[in-house]
Amino acid sequence: MGNKNKTISFRVNQDAFEKLKEIAEERDLSLSAVFRDYVDTLVAHDGKVKVVPEHEVDDDAGEDTAEFPPKVEVSKSFIREHERLELEAEHLRDQLDEYKQYVTHLRTKVEEDEDAEEVIRLEDLDGEEEGEEHPYRLG
Repeated sequence: MGNKNKTISFRVNQDAFEKLKEIAEERDLSLSAVFRDYVDTLVAHDGKVKVVPEHEVDDDAGEDTAEFPPKVEVSKSFIREHERLELEAEHLRDQLDEYKQYVTHLRTKVEEDEDAEEVIRLEDLDGEEEGEEHPYRLG
């Protein structure tokens, strides 16, 4: 199947068409290439593209130097620390999952061995008569 190209068509008035044609000729592109570039930019920036005449872009460059999409420089040490913390968090999640599985295993084992009396309570030992032999010695 693959990635098939789709056709988009719309109508513009004669003046807009002529202006678009001039833009395409200035940039040595076809009209369809101009529209493809615009659509690609629109998709890449999630619909947040503002088309303005070039002279307005030049005027705004002195006032607002922010570029779109905004870029921020981050130091390599910050990136490394972030990656280290992500790996540590992943390791801790894995450990937590292992502990949860172990606790579940122990609970299951205790529930299965509920009838078997493996737990000896000190209170039970105190209640026995003195004459009986004690199988358990403390000390």
